[in-house]
Amino acid sequence: MTTEAADLAEAVGTVAPAADPGFLQRHGGAIEYILIPGAALAGALGVFGILVAMFGKSPLDLYFYMYYGAFGTWFSWQNTLTRAAPLILTALCTALPAQLGMVIIGGEGALLIGALSATSAALVLQGMPPLIVQIAMVVAGVIGGGLWVMLSGALRQYRGVNETISSLLLVYIALAVLNHLVEGAMRDPGSLNKPSTREIGAANMIGSIPGTDVHWGLVFGLIAAFAAYILIYHTVFGFAARVAGGNIRAAKIVGLNVSKLILIVCFLAGGAAGLAGMVEVAAVQGRTNANLAAGYGFTGVLVAFLARQNPLAIIPVAILLGGISASGGLLQRRLGLPDASVLVLQGIIFVFVLSSDALYGRIGFLKGKS
Repeated sequence: MTTEAADLAEAVGTVAPAADPGFLQRHGGAIEYILIPGAALAGALGVFGILVAMFGKSPLDLYFYMYYGAFGTWFSWQNTLTRAAPLILTALCTALPAQLGMVIIGGEGALLIGALSATSAALVLQGMPPLIVQIAMVVAGVIGGGLWVMLSGALRQYRGVNETISSLLLVYIALAVLNHLVEGAMRDPGSLNKPSTREIGAANMIGSIPGTDVHWGLVFGLIAAFAAYILIYHTVFGFAARVAGGNIRAAKIVGLNVSKLILIVCFLAGGAAGLAGMVEVAAVQGRTNANLAAGYGFTGVLVAFLARQNPLAIIPVAILLGGISASGGLLQRRLGLPDASVLVLQGIIFVFVLSSDALYGRIGFLKGKS
């Protein structure tokens, strides 16, 4: 082989590393984490487009208005980011326990308890400086939501109760507690048609990021996601949690306190969802009422699964799902679809994501095989 031919062969190998089986063996897992969820999302959109076409609507119009309603204008972007903020936090409620092999789907309940706790703190501290009230609301929301999800972890560890079932049932208990307090002891006498607590006060609201209509909850969510990533992947505690999640018997043999890990991780997970409840009160509602049960906790489960439980991947996925939710109003106005049609799409996405889980590690070309 001449020198020129050798140089050409080396250049081709440099330009197209994906053709190298060794490259696929080294990076196939990372490619799977992007390719498979992306394919599941595309498949769900395709099925949803077919369903819309069956009702005489154009799938192309559907996709255009979904994009335009989510990302087409600055107003759409702000609406999307506002909806993404609680999704990031509630997704962490599922993603963190997943490191221990637990499936927690009770983020909605932790959100409601966090909202109640934050509202209670604000009402008790009325008259105090706003900064003190806001800090107290954050602490109360995190503690309330954290203890609520930690209860599921304790039931699993000490009583053998399945955490998926217990966390789901605790959602309905949280909703009952909220309705009982809002319609009873905490009810504002002035709220006639829709029972609510008294307002926390305009001075105690956390407001919006300067120059935007996006509240500070988005910043809270981003900080929480980065902190969760560092905790799980760059600390001894996170390594211990992942070891316990991989093989709980091996973790006990090497001396890890599995019970402590479960309780702490569940508390942190619930605290993230509780913070989402605090944000909804302090940035959106200004009080606690039934509007807080908007399904952010359940959508957060979908976000976490689509992101493969990775705290950093949760951020773009939450923005995407927030955009889909934000486009619902435009789909209703332009295509005559029910506003809840985006919930149907979310359900289809969830089915595709769960079904695609069987594909991981089974795609031959991503292993460097022909």
